[in-house]
Amino acid sequence: MKRIVYIVFFLISTTLFAQKVTTALDTTRNKIGTEFKLTLKASVDTSARVVFPNLKNIGALEVIRSYPIDTIRNNDRYELIKKYGLTQFDSGKYTIPRVPILINKKSFLSDPLLVEVANVKVDTLQQKMYDIKDIVAAESHWGNWWKYLLAIIILTGVGALVYWYLKKKQQKSIEEEVYKTPIEKATSLLTILEKKELWQNGEIKEYYSELTDIARNYIEEAIEIPAMESTTSELITALRAASVKKKMTLSQETIENLERVLKQADLVKFAKSKPLDFEITEDRNKIQKVIFTLDKAIPVEVPEEEDLLLNEAQRQHQIQLQLKKKKAKRIRTAIVSVVLLVVVVTGFFVATRGFGYVIDTIFGRETKELLEGEWVKSEYGNPGILIETPQVLQRVDAEKVLPKNTMALIKEMQLFQYGDMMNSFYIMVSTSQFKQPTDIDLAKAMEGNLKIIEAQGGQNIIVKQEDFETESGVQGLKGYGTMSMLNPLTKSSEKVYYEILYFKQNQGLQQIMIVYPEGDQYGSAIADRMLQSVELRQVGN
Repeated sequence: MKRIVYIVFFLISTTLFAQKVTTALDTTRNKIGTEFKLTLKASVDTSARVVFPNLKNIGALEVIRSYPIDTIRNNDRYELIKKYGLTQFDSGKYTIPRVPILINKKSFLSDPLLVEVANVKVDTLQQKMYDIKDIVAAESHWGNWWKYLLAIIILTGVGALVYWYLKKKQQKSIEEEVYKTPIEKATSLLTILEKKELWQNGEIKEYYSELTDIARNYIEEAIEIPAMESTTSELITALRAASVKKKMTLSQETIENLERVLKQADLVKFAKSKPLDFEITEDRNKIQKVIFTLDKAIPVEVPEEEDLLLNEAQRQHQIQLQLKKKKAKRIRTAIVSVVLLVVVVTGFFVATRGFGYVIDTIFGRETKELLEGEWVKSEYGNPGILIETPQVLQRVDAEKVLPKNTMALIKEMQLFQYGDMMNSFYIMVSTSQFKQPTDIDLAKAMEGNLKIIEAQGGQNIIVKQEDFETESGVQGLKGYGTMSMLNPLTKSSEKVYYEILYFKQNQGLQQIMIVYPEGDQYGSAIADRMLQSVELRQVGN
């Protein structure tokens, strides 16, 4: 805060210095179309107003680029450096004429210089000539990496959806194939077999193979006979023995019908026999009738009470296991879905907003939060400065920080600020009124402010200045540039960007200062919005 109030020491005296203009060229001989760099330097005092011309041509040379003005402080003087990029597409010797520079509305001329533009020799005998290439679109700022990232994200999402669909379909198919009883399974498989219409399409061998497999599977599951591995004669013998053992009432006709169909199937599969259509239908009906007859002949065992309780307990246990599996599956699905959603959303914002924006959003950044937060518009000081800020500025008691001899010169001074110059983002607004008539020089005010910043750790200060006008037409001075701030505790330095506005009204000085890390896009956006909102109360209003 001391850096603000000591400005008054630099508002009283001014010193005049002789003005000096120097001219330089990076080279006096170049090839056709190559750039000559013309440098104009003006060494002036800090109160001088310097205007370099905005030219399209300098003599016979074309200005292809006008570089920004660089400002270097040299004790109490400024050295302003302006560079022009010149070129010529015809060979020959040319004179760069004198260029007028306005210093305090007085014209100073640069020195004339002689340059030579040489031809480029082309040897068409030793150097191959090629056709003109097609126009190639320039790569965007982002390059093509985001396209590959987006393609990977989309393919991953599609792959995950396909996997989920197939898994669900497979699970559904498995669930459909689970039957409560052997007879239910056999009946269902017979119905499915008829829907395939195998024998109608000439696939008689496949039809009989599936038909007999259905019968054998039923016998194996319901009567507990190894029917799938047995020959026809072995199966019939085992079935007769099982009917006696299990006290099954089976007629001779049932067993003979089963044996007849099995032998017919053997002939079809191994002897390439081709039954007639009505024979195939009869065989199918016989198998169905045999299965129903066997199912009815199997004795029904009445379970004891203990067995019922045990079965119920097992059933409940199975239900709990199934519920746990379903719950775990839902959790896995939810986690995968969330991860995919996060990846897709992150990829979208990286592609549209940039990687830095995503990192700042996830880990947080003070200036981003300030920019996107709720702004306030308030009036500070006297005469009042109306300005929109991301946070309300806090009043600082000037009398506690100003020396007594300084307070003797000031009628009233009010300071308001947010943050600290060493940490992320800093805002300062001040107004002051002097007791005695004072010719306030805004350039001197800026010089004094920068000297105080230097005394408090500012290093390598680059200064640029220009006129500033509010929307209501109030004229002022804007100073801006970069500097390195040295932290006295950590001894580390950080490069920051600063912008300062100065206004004067009668015996009053109004000042706005904004400081943020160099390259901080959010800080730059905050500064632009604040400076565009500035309004000043006129003295007497």
